[in-house]
Amino acid sequence: MRFMDEYRDAGAAREYAAALARTVTRPWTLMEVCGGQTHAIVKFGIDTLLPEGVTLLHGPGCPVCVTPLEVIDRAIAIAEMPGVILCSFGDMLRVPGSHQDLLSVKAGGGDVRIVYSPLDAVKLARENPEREVVFFGVGFETTAPANAMAVYQAAREGVANFSMLASHVLVPPAIEALLASPTCRIQAFLAAGHVCTVMGYTEYEPLARKHQVPIVVTGFEPLDVLQGVLMCVRQLEEGRAEVENQYARSVRREGNAPARELMREVFEIVPRKWRGVGEIPRSGLGLRAAYRAHDAEHRFGVAATEVAEPEECISGLVLQGLKTPHECPAFGTRCTPEKPLGATMVSSEGACAAYHRYRRQPAAARGGGS
Repeated sequence: MRFMDEYRDAGAAREYAAALARTVTRPWTLMEVCGGQTHAIVKFGIDTLLPEGVTLLHGPGCPVCVTPLEVIDRAIAIAEMPGVILCSFGDMLRVPGSHQDLLSVKAGGGDVRIVYSPLDAVKLARENPEREVVFFGVGFETTAPANAMAVYQAAREGVANFSMLASHVLVPPAIEALLASPTCRIQAFLAAGHVCTVMGYTEYEPLARKHQVPIVVTGFEPLDVLQGVLMCVRQLEEGRAEVENQYARSVRREGNAPARELMREVFEIVPRKWRGVGEIPRSGLGLRAAYRAHDAEHRFGVAATEVAEPEECISGLVLQGLKTPHECPAFGTRCTPEKPLGATMVSSEGACAAYHRYRRQPAAARGGGS
């Protein structure tokens, strides 16, 4: 299978592991930002190939996981209104709000639909002019251009019954917040390659200089991750703190200029609360005033309320790399993909979901290492 087997070659993986073993002289702690990288690490056992002392922490890079509880409650409130069709991607339907999830609203008679593109929701609005069609748009810089296009197109075509409940977040402010925390023990980052495909990596350069941390833009296949780790460790051992690009086959330093321009046209930077983490200044995207007619929060007047996270769920600590899923007493018992306590067990990119699917027992119970 061309363009996949090349990045999963076992012999090449062993060579990277050997190169790491020759390079490492002391313990290092790295964080992979993206949930897609976390799944690759757990699925392929990449962390078990690393030399003793090199530790990978899982980061907050799961868009469904970091969507705040109160925003999910707002989506549920809108979905329960008569005449509304609420659309989103499949993962969002199962993420628990304060009292229920969107799938429960659907089971109770609400018109909640899964779409594969925000433009599908615009098409649905055109086909149902008597209904209000709302797209629940979440995600990082990766999905923001497509969501911006949906709003832009609806505005240009006069599709007045389409609106978006937007809850976008931005990665660099989250990295800044993690590094500023007194509990931070991260010494280098594997940045998410797909985010940088859109945004480039110039925003990471001042972060690397300010905090003296290596940041390596990294892909998602096993060899991508291993090479990214090796590039980080080499910088740490040599006392360098630079931004390097492992994912050069997809990422350019300046990113995708037309996509960034469309994002600037439709969205503006706002403060945003991250589920389990709290509010981070300038870490979100909201619709500009020029597109307020398509802003579901404004259109439906759903109140901005504060909601407490379930005390039993430690997903906030997992998202900050402070705990692993196996350290949660509810993992695999009171919290499963079928009956999740938190979003990290639901999402296809969630760390708890990765451990539940590929590694249900901690290393000690398996008699293994990392």
